[in-house]
Amino acid sequence: MNYYILFYEAADGYVERRQPYRDTHLNMARRAREEGSLILAGAYEPADGAALVFRGESAEVAESFARQDPYVQNGLVTRWWVKQWDVVVE
Repeated sequence: MNYYILFYEAADGYVERRQPYRDTHLNMARRAREEGSLILAGAYEPADGAALVFRGESAEVAESFARQDPYVQNGLVTRWWVKQWDVVVE
């Protein structure tokens, strides 16, 4: 198993605009956590983006989450990308 970080860049007004999608987004994250693929997640301060750490066989675990995320689908995330993270101390 490998680690992957999903990076989000947030649109202007992200905090004010996210409310209609927040419950769905958080439920997706909780479900991924319960399934064991999402390790931790959170927004930056200031809230101009976020990082989500996944564990899986390939980057698809994080990419799939992003493609289904209502924040991405509704333009609250202007750009996202995934990088493999080679953890040396766990």
